[in-house]
Amino acid sequence: MTFEDFQLHIEWRSPAVVDTASKSQGRGNSGIFLQERYELQVLDNYGNRTYRNGQAGSFYKQHPPLVNVCKKPGEWQTYDVIYTAPRFKADSTLFSPARATVLQNGVLVQNNVQLSGPTEYIGIPKYKFHGPAGIALQDHGNPVSYRNIWLRKL
Repeated sequence: MTFEDFQLHIEWRSPAVVDTASKSQGRGNSGIFLQERYELQVLDNYGNRTYRNGQAGSFYKQHPPLVNVCKKPGEWQTYDVIYTAPRFKADSTLFSPARATVLQNGVLVQNNVQLSGPTEYIGIPKYKFHGPAGIALQDHGNPVSYRNIWLRKL
């Protein structure tokens, strides 16, 4: 299925046993890609420091969360997301950027933030025309679990 504007609820859990050799981005690293382009970071940030715009609750490399509300490893966590898709003009140029509000474990961590474009590991995000798209769960080689995923179009 593909979507533009939506409300998403998703529960996730990082591994209960922490590999003490793993830290920063090496602990429970995954992501939820809204419209298969805009990454909401999933990461074990309970007692695990990393760069601020790469921690759980961030829009990766764009917006750090307002607060770290991560639970202990192995405990289920929730994201509730209100997402507004970008809009494009007839000539495929950007009319209005994507926006999102995120609650993590019931706490506001992103407040109607404007996304600068699709997630880029290196470089500056830049919008390219696209239509409706799905959500994607990132496999970053860490054993992250997901459950109770629901989405409704707005």
